Formats: sequence, C-alpha cells, structure tokens
Amino acid sequence: MAKKKKSLYPKPPKKTGLMAWLRRRKLRTRRSLAVDIALMIFLGAFGLFSLFPLIYTVVSAFKPMSEIFIFPPKLTVDNPTMDNFFDLSFILESFDVPLSRYIFNTAVITGLGTLGTVLLGSLAAFALAKYTFPGSKLMSELIVYALMFSSSVTAIPNYLIMTYLGLVDTYWAVILTAIGGTLGLYLMKNFIGQIPDSLLEAATIDGAQEFTIYWKIIMPLCKPAWITLIILSFQQMWGTTGGVFIYSEELKPVSYVLSQLVSGGIARTGVSSAVSLIMMLVPVAVFVISQSNVIETMSTSGMKD
Repeated sequence: MAKKKKSLYPKPPKKTGLMAWLRRRKLRTRRSLAVDIALMIFLGAFGLFSLFPLIYTVVSAFKPMSEIFIFPPKLTVDNPTMDNFFDLSFILESFDVPLSRYIFNTAVITGLGTLGTVLLGSLAAFALAKYTFPGSKLMSELIVYALMFSSSVTAIPNYLIMTYLGLVDTYWAVILTAIGGTLGLYLMKNFIGQIPDSLLEAATIDGAQEFTIYWKIIMPLCKPAWITLIILSFQQMWGTTGGVFIYSEELKPVSYVLSQLVSGGIARTGVSSAVSLIMMLVPVAVFVISQSNVIETMSTSGMKD
C-alpha cells in the first residue's frame, strides 16, 4: 500500500507551542525566527494601516459633530448617534425627485453596464485569443495601447460619438462608454489564451458550434476572470455620476445626488460621513462575496496541455 506523501508545511502539533513549530519550520524555509516575527509584525502593521480608512469611515458616520472635528482623530465613538442619517433622510425628502428614482437609475446603469462589459468583453476576447483573422494582431496591440489613456483623454471623443448617435441624456450614453473600455477585454483575452486549444478542438470534433464552446467551455473555465471583471465594472458603474452625458434630474444616479450633498461644506460634515458609509457598503459587500468565489475557483481551475 502506497504511503501518503508528507506535507512540506505540516500543521503545528497540538502539544507543542507556536514557537516550537516556528523553530522546526525555520529548518525548511531557511529563515531565522527573528525574520519570521519581523514579517508577521510588518504584515500586521500593513493590514492595520489599510483598514484605518475603512474603520474611520464607519466610525465617523455615527459620530456627533462635536467628535468629528477632534484632532488627532479617534477610532472610537464616545456618544454614538444616528443624527447624521436622520439629517441625510431629511435633506433627501426635500428633493423634487424621490430617492427611489435615483436608486432605480443607479440599478439600471450598474446592472446593464456590468452585464454588457462581461458579455461583450468575453465574446471579443474569445475571438481575439483563439482565432486569427486580418487585423487581429493590430487589434490586440491597440487594446494594450488604449490602457495607457485615462478616461479624461477619451471624454471628448466619447461625448461627440454619443451626441452623433443621439444618446446624450440617456442611460445608454453612460453604459456604452463604460462597455467600450478595454480593461475587461484585456483581462479576458489573457485568461482565455491560457485555455488549451486541444480542448476546443475536441469540442469542435464532437460537433459543438462556436457559441456553444464559448458558453459551455470558455465561460466556466474563465470564471475567475469574469468575476474579477464584475467586481471592477460594478465598482466603476456604482460610483458614476453620469458626467456630461446625463442632464435630466429624473435620470441621474444616486451617486450624483450624494456627491452634491458632500459638497455642502463644513455644516454637512456629518451628512458627508453617512454618505461615505452608504456609498462604500455596496461595493465592499459585492467584493467580499465575489472574492470567496474567485479564491475557490482559482484554486481548482488550473489547466495544462
């Protein structure tokens, strides 16, 4: 009977302490105990530094005005209150357009923009990664070059195109400009390129058409890529204010309204803290949920010829 191969990094024994386990592990990693402790301290400090803005945003939303301006800032609340959220609700009720309308606009723009980015980006990436046609190499190079330009560089051309198409002051002006970004296409193309051609050839021999191969083979194997793309696209679309494309108040997203409240000066500092927390919660929740799927899929989706 074959013996099980011993793990290179065994779990710490129950009877011995962490320090003894670190000493034995030192022989395998060729690092001193002092280096291990220094790495732990460095990573712990870096993690706390990264969490500071997140914690401060959450805490500030429940601080009264008298505690918000304390210097140095504190990560605790002495007298927690919901007044910031009540003030935000009172201000929103005074608007001519109800809050539900702004939320609906955001849901439409975010949902369609994210869906279009994933579907169209993956379809175009499939064609560029697995098929050769006239101009395919040039297109691949243009995609890389386009990543070097910021959104401010393409703002005027995008506006002129949307104006020519008659889509200004509609949802589609915001959605189509977001879908036209090349980051999602670049990510999907690189991931699809790693899928063995032999797998697609076997599916073709069995009679599968191109769309069947795309939907039943490419998309399941590229789950880490398109989940990552969902996270990036959702964050972008959720935070959009409509820019120069939407003028009608009935079509503006909720982020535009909340950003106007934030610009109200010192008197609305508490309201601004509540707005920051609300705008942060949804993207963070989407990221946390999707991150677990990315980690799980990345650990089980390795493929080789």
